[in-house]
Amino acid sequence: MIDTAQDLKEYKKRLKNALHNDFLRQTLKNFYEAYPAGRARALEGLDVQGLRAQIAACKDQALPRIEELFETFKTHAEAAGVKVHLARTALDANEIIATIAKDNGVKKIVKSKSMTAEETFLNHHLEQEGLEVVETDLGEWIIQLRHEGPSHMVMPAIHLSRQEVADLFTKVTEEPQEPDIEKLVKVARREMRKHFLSADMGISGANFAIAPTGTLGIISNEGNARLTTTLPRVHVALVGLDKLVPDLHTALQILKVLPPSATGQVITSYVTWITGATECTTAPGGKKEMHVVFLDNGRLALARDPVFSQALRCVRCGACANVCPIYSLVGGHNYGHVYIGAIGLILTYFYHGRKNAQAIVQNCLSCQACKSVCPAGIDLPHLIKETYGEVLRQGYPKPFKNKLLARVLKDRRLFHFLLRRAYLAQKPLARPKGGLIRHLPFFFGKEHDFRSLPAIAKTPFRDMWSRLYEKVENPRYRVALFGGCLVDFVYPEQGHALIKLLKGRGVQLEYPLGQTCCGLPAQALGEKDVAREVALQNLKAIDPSDYDYIVTLCASCASHLKEAYPRLLEDEPGLAVKVKQLTDKLIDFSSFMTTVLKVSPKEFQGSRKKVAYHSPCHLCRGLGVTQEPRDLLAAAGLDYRTARREDVCCGMAGSYSFEFPELSAELLRQKLDAVEETGAELLVTDCPGCVLQLRGGMDKRGAKIKVKHIAEAVAEEKKG
Repeated sequence: MIDTAQDLKEYKKRLKNALHNDFLRQTLKNFYEAYPAGRARALEGLDVQGLRAQIAACKDQALPRIEELFETFKTHAEAAGVKVHLARTALDANEIIATIAKDNGVKKIVKSKSMTAEETFLNHHLEQEGLEVVETDLGEWIIQLRHEGPSHMVMPAIHLSRQEVADLFTKVTEEPQEPDIEKLVKVARREMRKHFLSADMGISGANFAIAPTGTLGIISNEGNARLTTTLPRVHVALVGLDKLVPDLHTALQILKVLPPSATGQVITSYVTWITGATECTTAPGGKKEMHVVFLDNGRLALARDPVFSQALRCVRCGACANVCPIYSLVGGHNYGHVYIGAIGLILTYFYHGRKNAQAIVQNCLSCQACKSVCPAGIDLPHLIKETYGEVLRQGYPKPFKNKLLARVLKDRRLFHFLLRRAYLAQKPLARPKGGLIRHLPFFFGKEHDFRSLPAIAKTPFRDMWSRLYEKVENPRYRVALFGGCLVDFVYPEQGHALIKLLKGRGVQLEYPLGQTCCGLPAQALGEKDVAREVALQNLKAIDPSDYDYIVTLCASCASHLKEAYPRLLEDEPGLAVKVKQLTDKLIDFSSFMTTVLKVSPKEFQGSRKKVAYHSPCHLCRGLGVTQEPRDLLAAAGLDYRTARREDVCCGMAGSYSFEFPELSAELLRQKLDAVEETGAELLVTDCPGCVLQLRGGMDKRGAKIKVKHIAEAVAEEKKG
């Protein structure tokens, strides 16, 4: 059985050990860096967004009809000689399959890869019944021999070296084996052949269950799936109810995106369709005994859930793990339970319980990389936050930071009072110049010493506003600035840069003083009620009807306002119009400068200063803004140097860097290494949180590269 950490202290210990596993890190890094290009090539020429929308719509339409689709499948499959079962629980499924084996005198079972069978721990149950079970997928066979769970849904043994596999095969075959992949594959094929020929039963999963014809669809890269389903006299398919689709067209649409999303292939080596029991000379009566066991295990209830039902769109491609910065550092055994990656953080709670989910579900950057590649369009970061909220509501001890945040964020005046007092408290630690503190406060451990931390500003931006405000006669645009906590209380110079750039452009800038934190920290910690209260405060402070645009200097704030506010306030009477106006008028700084004000090179000095760029997660994926910052750098006459990993998370992610400092530090190290390779003298970004992380990291390593908000860098280039 799988051993997953059930408390945060033990989980962090395991993460730290994984970070020190050099082979694991290098293997995951190689795949992580190669995957995007392979996926892009495989999807070339396809309307990926259109396919994603179509798959999501088809899945969403099918979910309320699962029971109807099951009955339709059952009718047609049984007409073709198949026996169809419905298992309400994982134990029911295992017992049904064990009974089929007993009734048919089965001694040996061969199994092709099936995540649903992993979900029910089928092998363990069958072996307890005295049956011999042999996995026939190469990766699954390896981890079966090692008594491990899969570390990836598609590549279950990616965490192992060829030497480890050679040593394992040496033990199994009692013959010395070389760490040569081709030779090891031949050894596996030789060992498998005798099992295929002597097995009484074959067990498979299925990628599709097509209701109108009672057809199963299986895709694989090894011939083992076909041998498993054809050679033994009994075939049992264990299939989740969520694999039911209304027609072949839906299955084929999924087939277009599943292999590219999983492994970067256009299509897998084998696509198998099975309709009805086939001829089998070794079976009584000359016909194969065929059963399909559909597993519920909470799926029917999940399909009716207004929030979590979209998790059942999952096609089990593993793409969410393939692009996850955290998975690339620590691997699947530390980033899931049975199901791996972002979807695993969600499904673990529903299929394997709160105890197995409560630690791992906190390990999410919310960088939205998983959401951007999911072929079914699942909003995975949102569901992870919702899952953590459910864990808290179901009795997981609420951390002190949650209690403190809930108390402080709801009271804007108290929140701002404490931030002002923090300036006084930090004075003994602050450096005379540079806006950083000399050393960590006593309550931080040494693992947090991977970056320098910023000092709270002596005077918040809001306290300067009365002096900074300028009345503009007959303005072209009326604009509200949503500052966010960091611009207001840590980096007011970023607000000053915006004012400088807007001067003389006919823009009436307002800074509504009733605004407060956007609420993202509360949402990230599962405190939905607090996030909703904060959203109400901000909507009261900023009436979008009063402005043409609402500009943000913080990509994280902007993304949260745009994506979360409609969900948080959907049940508040009369606010739907205001929320829609807010999200329609919300715009990030770079987009406002390039697409609204249309700045041109003649307005800037054109110093050609060498500049690298970090693309904040919530800008490039949350808001879908990618080209505008680069266009702005070009217009300002800066020499933009492309860096590796520009759109990979810097590791800040709000409180994440304080909760998981070792992982945050490693992501930051990789980011800064990539920037230094460019030869840039300045690193810019669109998010104050990223500035905090990147500037602190550069300072800690003693680098000469300066880190600034893009607004500051562009303002310095402005003429006059």
